[in-house]
Amino acid sequence: MVLTLSYIAIAIYSIALLLIFFYSLAQLNLLFNYLGHKRKNDEAPKFNLLDPREIPYVTIQLPIYNEEYVVERLLENIAKIEYPQNKLEIQVLDDSTDESVAETAGQIAKLRETGLDIQHIRRENRQGFKAGALKEGLKIAKGEFIAIFDADFLPDSDWLKKTVIYFKDPEIGVVQTRWGHLNRDYSLLTKIQAFALDAHFTLEQVGRNSKGHFINFNGTAGIWRKECIIDAGNWEGDTLTEDLDLSYRAQLKNWKFKYLEDVETPAELPVVISAARSQQFRWNKGGAENFRKTVTRVISAKNIPFKTKLHGVLHLLNSSMFLCVFVVALLSIPMLYIKNTFGHLDWVFEVTSFFIASTIILFVCYWFTYKNIQGSGFDNFIDYIKMFFTFFSVAMGFSLHNSVAVLEGHIGKRSEFVRTPKFNIKNLADSWKGNKYLHEKISPNTLLEAVLAFYFLFGMYSAISLNDYGLFPFHFMLFLGFGFVFFKSLTSKA
Repeated sequence: MVLTLSYIAIAIYSIALLLIFFYSLAQLNLLFNYLGHKRKNDEAPKFNLLDPREIPYVTIQLPIYNEEYVVERLLENIAKIEYPQNKLEIQVLDDSTDESVAETAGQIAKLRETGLDIQHIRRENRQGFKAGALKEGLKIAKGEFIAIFDADFLPDSDWLKKTVIYFKDPEIGVVQTRWGHLNRDYSLLTKIQAFALDAHFTLEQVGRNSKGHFINFNGTAGIWRKECIIDAGNWEGDTLTEDLDLSYRAQLKNWKFKYLEDVETPAELPVVISAARSQQFRWNKGGAENFRKTVTRVISAKNIPFKTKLHGVLHLLNSSMFLCVFVVALLSIPMLYIKNTFGHLDWVFEVTSFFIASTIILFVCYWFTYKNIQGSGFDNFIDYIKMFFTFFSVAMGFSLHNSVAVLEGHIGKRSEFVRTPKFNIKNLADSWKGNKYLHEKISPNTLLEAVLAFYFLFGMYSAISLNDYGLFPFHFMLFLGFGFVFFKSLTSKA
């Protein structure tokens, strides 16, 4: 019986490791695409904005929900956008349920007095959440092109001039820009989030887009062609990542996406772990929901090549890698005892080398994206090594929380769209304490994360007692990761 269970555990462990390895190979392929693209010149057709006849009408949509701390900053910033007033409309899609509604209305009234075409659009309910608000605004939008910004994004004044020009190509349905980070250096948590997002917005977005593979509109800091939204079936609120959903539906209908790595749109990162948790849960569950909703259409599509299908499937499975990591972590300690109990199974554990190879591949891939933003040189490389392993540890510490999200997404369990609280924090002098949108309730996963921290401490003890140190670094990182997530979850409350 014990041997049979051991074989089952080995099989599950090996499959999870192989899936992680395949994911890392896909990332390596994206790295080659990324480096190749950096050597090319962009010769895309562009609108000549000096010719009034070529200036398109643009609607800026600002979906907000209870954004008391950042809405004033948002509206002041958007009002500075440099674009002909007769070709610009701003829609504030306000689903708020608190006193911020009156403050927002007052500020909009003042901006309207300056000649700005800005509308305060309210709904009776939050049906469809953000997707529903965007869809409602689209019904009356005057613009041919729809720029979208979440409440914590602060585009530069010339942002429209740098982006809308690419729609001269009639096949372009979306132009997406790279996210920047206003508070990257606020804390270890913000540094880790920035590190992960930078990899997505360089390696992944450029790597896919440069070869015509599917990418995703990132929910904000980008522009849609209105015709593309309608043709793809409009916004739908049946997943938590409506942006990924519409992106795939549009590209399956042959619309092209344009990604601009050189145009940075700064935004605020969550500064407390409860806010990061809600954001991570929504993104990872939404990714799994979109896999469930879309993967069959991607695989069966006749209009896209095999390699694009493969990258599309892996892209939709991105969040599921957390589940693979969690399975590998959970089974790693039983594997240690199986290895030292059944000598004839020693050869099986060579599969563990796949995890080492995956880590090395990701280490190399992330270095190229890191140095592109932070710079190269020996000192930066040392900083990178520390940041990579810190990120890796904390990402594994989030694996339980994110695995729950992924499983809920795959089985089709519905849940409410939970917004990420905003703080209006840029530097160390600013404080998040007292933010009324934070929940004091601790996540139910937090206690389990404490148990898992001690579980991997036991793994380290097991390595010493069995004199088998192969998994010791892995268990040490898991101990640190789960310990960090538990400690921050316990202490970072309003």
